[in-house]
Amino acid sequence: MSGAPKVVLVTGCSNGGIGFHLCLHFAKHGCKVYATSRRLESMDAFDHPSIRRLAMDVTSEEDVEAVVQQIIEAEGRIDVVVNNAGHACIGPTVEIPLETVKRTFDANVYGALRTAQAAFPHMAARKSGLIVNIGSVVGHIATPWAGIYCATKAALRSITESLYMEFKPFNIDVMLVAPAGIKSNFSSNHAQTFTLPEDSLYKDYLDRMLERMWASQGKGSMPTEEFAELVVRKALRRKPPAILEGMGAGGTLITILKWLPRTFALYLMCRALIRK
Repeated sequence: MSGAPKVVLVTGCSNGGIGFHLCLHFAKHGCKVYATSRRLESMDAFDHPSIRRLAMDVTSEEDVEAVVQQIIEAEGRIDVVVNNAGHACIGPTVEIPLETVKRTFDANVYGALRTAQAAFPHMAARKSGLIVNIGSVVGHIATPWAGIYCATKAALRSITESLYMEFKPFNIDVMLVAPAGIKSNFSSNHAQTFTLPEDSLYKDYLDRMLERMWASQGKGSMPTEEFAELVVRKALRRKPPAILEGMGAGGTLITILKWLPRTFALYLMCRALIRK
């Protein structure tokens, strides 16, 4: 990179997660990084001098606007926004409480849009910037037991593709990152709160739900550090790619499934994750 260090805002940066490692690698490449999470103490493992921690809840418009304004006042600009914050949602789609559905969309979809909306005027004024949205390969094809999560990633993919086109007049780049299985604390965090309703009609399939919950953390999952380095290198290119997808465990399979006739792809997914 030439000139002043790039100023990067990353959401969802709790210790040990994907956002945490993205911050470390942006800093390693000479960027000034603003790491955010709902709670400052959840990011207490950062010790790099180029990383500053800020509390920000992506589901709060006031929080997002305040943090973006704080960075603009301190740095004069934001060069890169990485929308990484979000959480899992495992269980039978029809039995997940609507309040949980709303919270999942708020964090995974609306949070990314809120942050992009807050940063956009500043990037547009400079005709420069990059928005990176961390999606998933399940935005291509849904899996059983994670229907709400898959829906959020499908929505995020559509929004990202629209932003890619609509930001062209302002010379702002947009990049969708859609990985498969990446080593992280994503599943373990969700496992702490996952429950099945006592009157669930799907009790016989609990083992399959747990299998789905941990699917991204099995053999072949890409190490978080390797994933973060790949994303950061691509993001810091003079012309970042519009889509970076398929890396990690199961990525090749999803790539194949998305090109198969849809009914056949769903049959194979059903056979893998529902049938006893």
